[in-house]
Amino acid sequence: MCNSHDNTRILLIDDDRKLCRLIASYLQPLGYQVIAEHHGRSGLARALSESFDAVLLDIMLPGMGGFDVLRELRRESEVPVLILTALGDEPDRIVGLEMGADDYLPKTFSTRELLARLRAVLRRSTMARLPGPQEPAAPIVIGNLRIDLECHRVTLDETPIDLTPVEHDLLVALARSAGRVRSREQLLLEAAEREFEAFDRAIDVHISSLRRKLGDDPRTPRFIETVRGYGYRMLKPPAQAVDPLVESEIA
Repeated sequence: MCNSHDNTRILLIDDDRKLCRLIASYLQPLGYQVIAEHHGRSGLARALSESFDAVLLDIMLPGMGGFDVLRELRRESEVPVLILTALGDEPDRIVGLEMGADDYLPKTFSTRELLARLRAVLRRSTMARLPGPQEPAAPIVIGNLRIDLECHRVTLDETPIDLTPVEHDLLVALARSAGRVRSREQLLLEAAEREFEAFDRAIDVHISSLRRKLGDDPRTPRFIETVRGYGYRMLKPPAQAVDPLVESEIA
């Protein structure tokens, strides 16, 4: 038995007790500690009072709905959250991602998909906590947008922008390749760290939320341009025109 995850605690908030038992029976032999709560309010209270590495959160919960739990949790915690949603409920997935969920699991999901997505959000969360290199990474500046990689801080016109971890990673991935098109598959692998699925709109939802926070109009973008049928591109600011007289003086 592999026990490399013995200290990895997973909070499962779902009123489907049978599903909770199945998830626990699958993850626990792999070394994960699975704690289940079956009501929204008790799940939220436990998430805020104890330390967990990830939360699996159902939408339909008694006492307090999953979206309300997520909203309250995000006010105080950055713990990775995977939304559990009924198969085909795309609006629920979109709302959950926009509210700060890191990913979603459609019911019913395979155990392999559960493990893959759980490992992805845990890996991303762990990397975010690791200390940076000895040499501080230079900030990325695109026009009036500044990304400080060392402190995970993004400012626009010197005003801080509050981004989720996935939004931040997407912005960095786009900014590092400014002027070049990045496909959805590439962005999923670089930022969301999971394999691409046909018709998966997760990246589109995160990009839409990122644009809204940057005040970027997709019809006349300043930062993120949609390349139809392929993906997205971070636009480079136009070069400033130099007055010929000033240029001659400099020369």
